[in-house]
Amino acid sequence: MKNKTTVIVSIVFGILFLALAFYYWMTPADLLPHFMPGYAPGLATVHFKHGLGAFILAAAAFIFAWFKSGAKDGTNLPKED
Repeated sequence: MKNKTTVIVSIVFGILFLALAFYYWMTPADLLPHFMPGYAPGLATVHFKHGLGAFILAAAAFIFAWFKSGAKDGTNLPKED
């Protein structure tokens, strides 16, 4: 049960980081909320690096969930002849 909870939590974090990445890529720096890193009044550019960082964290969370959801006893390994 603990493994299933870890997988679900990491998938939720992956979705949140993915949404944050797209938010950074689509929103100019002066329209970001003031508590978010990258907020700069009067700056009309987007923060590509902040979005890329959030995207990498999302990919890492999804990969972590993928590896944690695999079989533990080796039942899905190919049989050797």
